[in-house]
Amino acid sequence: MNNKKNLTAFRTIITKEVLRFLRIWVQTLIPPAITMTLYFVIFGNLIGSAIGEMGGFKYIEYITPGLIMMSVITNSYSNVVAAFFNAKMYGHVQEMLISPVPNHVILLGYIGGGMARGLTVGLIVTLVSLFFSELHIEHPIMTIFIVLMTSMLFSIAGFINAVYARNFDDISIIPTFVLTPLTYLGGVFYSISLLSEFWQTVSLANPVLYMVNGFRYGILGVSDINPWVSFSLIIAFIAVLYFIAYRLLKNGVGIRS
Repeated sequence: MNNKKNLTAFRTIITKEVLRFLRIWVQTLIPPAITMTLYFVIFGNLIGSAIGEMGGFKYIEYITPGLIMMSVITNSYSNVVAAFFNAKMYGHVQEMLISPVPNHVILLGYIGGGMARGLTVGLIVTLVSLFFSELHIEHPIMTIFIVLMTSMLFSIAGFINAVYARNFDDISIIPTFVLTPLTYLGGVFYSISLLSEFWQTVSLANPVLYMVNGFRYGILGVSDINPWVSFSLIIAFIAVLYFIAYRLLKNGVGIRS
């Protein structure tokens, strides 16, 4: 009986989150599509024609997996950070915490909502990319697992940001000063083999590098990083961040205090 109730609660939270971003689809789904279209036009067609090939592929084909992954990361993160912060600000979370719904279910519900938006936007960007390049997925299973796990990871990260956020400005600090630089320096637009040995070593400290290259390996079959290393690190990151997020929720950090 408890499992049935928990499943109902889980589905309710996810449904609420999905309906929330679908209700304002002009703000949540259209802007990423327009932004990525501009990336394809400017970096893919205009600059890409001057660059030529990278990694044995046309430049626009090489950056396509990175642009898709960038949209998944950004939207998975932003959905959860905004949703949970609003729930915290308007008191919805307190109502859930005093209910018999386990903390794991609450956390997984918000993560699921973030993944739904991230993957939806990722699919839209993938469809947009078909107008500019051809996609031949070399390793479908690896591609699916990498994108699912990456979306989950950044949904959890968005949750942690929302827990500590005290106002609307706080939910934009991490995306602006941390997430965006990591994404742009994560191999989306270039191969780290073009960098000097020192900067290649520095780049290895960027977690986004492993996700972008893991996804690129799944689609194109090429990567600067061993794909199994990427796979293993993403799982490790998920485990660590999930544990942190769960403890924060359980202890009521930023909620009860």
